[in-house]
Amino acid sequence: MLNYDVKDASLAAAGRQRVEWAAQEMPVLRIIRERFAREQPLRGQVLGACLHVTTETANLMLTLKAGGAECYLCASNPLSTQDDVAAYLALEAGIPTFAIKGEDNDTYYRHITAVLDRTPTMTMDDGADLVTVLHTQRREQLPQVIGGTEETTTGVVRLRGMTRDGVLAYPIIAVNDAMTKHFFDNRYGTGQSTLDGIMRATNRLLAGRHVVLAGYGWCGRGFAMRAAGMGAHVIVVEVDPLKALEAVMDGYEVMSHGEAARKGSLFCTLTGNINVFRREHFAVMADGAILCNSGHFNDEIDIPALEAMAVAKREVRPLVVEYTLADGRRLYLLADGRLINLASAEGHPAAVMDMSFANQALCAEYLVQEHERLESRVYVVPEAIDADIARVKLAALGITIDALTDEQIAYLASWESGT
Repeated sequence: MLNYDVKDASLAAAGRQRVEWAAQEMPVLRIIRERFAREQPLRGQVLGACLHVTTETANLMLTLKAGGAECYLCASNPLSTQDDVAAYLALEAGIPTFAIKGEDNDTYYRHITAVLDRTPTMTMDDGADLVTVLHTQRREQLPQVIGGTEETTTGVVRLRGMTRDGVLAYPIIAVNDAMTKHFFDNRYGTGQSTLDGIMRATNRLLAGRHVVLAGYGWCGRGFAMRAAGMGAHVIVVEVDPLKALEAVMDGYEVMSHGEAARKGSLFCTLTGNINVFRREHFAVMADGAILCNSGHFNDEIDIPALEAMAVAKREVRPLVVEYTLADGRRLYLLADGRLINLASAEGHPAAVMDMSFANQALCAEYLVQEHERLESRVYVVPEAIDADIARVKLAALGITIDALTDEQIAYLASWESGT
């Protein structure tokens, strides 16, 4: 078996420098790593991880290895790998890594298979591809797996579907649903990194532009906030009446997809669903409209329909493809409809991934301790873990907060007091 598959081993030193730079913004994970190194809570576990191979992920893998786990890593998206980080992990950090930016579909799944060949006892996923392959093609390995974690909304949706169908074979903790994940990673991380990816890819001015955002979940809220801060006119399209009403109250225009398609000049999907913008929308978009996605999979924009409608196609900038339609209008698709913040930029800032990956590390420890009493279903992150991460993050930032007094605790627990 190959010990790694990376683009260029000579990039390892550059990768190390960038991983160390990210570590400066990840104090919570550093504290966990120091404890893990002393206590070895993951000793004896073989951890198979399918995650975005970034500087922040590297710091997570170093933490898990410090805790005693035997770690193997592959990419969770063909365009999200940072090749220098992959080289560093494989060549210097001693963590077999299988990831190459731009890898084709066959290579992507071959890398997942390479991780599964190491017979993991725990999984750590970002989109549930590793879990899905394990359940469909490697079922004989399932009895060895004590538990797993999932990082994304998309992955959690898939895993809950597996639970409903009665096919999920071991407990998985939805790290995505932790307060310290979706409040910060999804909102502030996605908001900043999505705009970063769009601007790096296009070098277009956002001020004054009509930006159409599909999906007003935590990621959508973050993107809307940041786009408005850059001077964009934000339009929200939603199918959930409560989220649509929230967007209205937050000061954004809300309209149907058909109306927005005529008005927008930049479109970004963050829904986790399929074919959000499709043929009937492409048919009325303005010349020069830009399409991108910040959801996990590249099926939120109906690319096959766009391909079928186009009479010409060319790459005009790296990861910017121009589709010319029969009437002469040009539509621009960024990063093959994949995660724009990781394909064209560097993903979330380390400061927010510090909390997300602290959840991953502590949930891995929790699974080792508690797996025997857990059922084969999706679990939320224990509240104590979430609260501890928030407290440590505040302390690392030099911020102190108050605690309730005994009198206040007694008052909140009582029912006799009234007007």
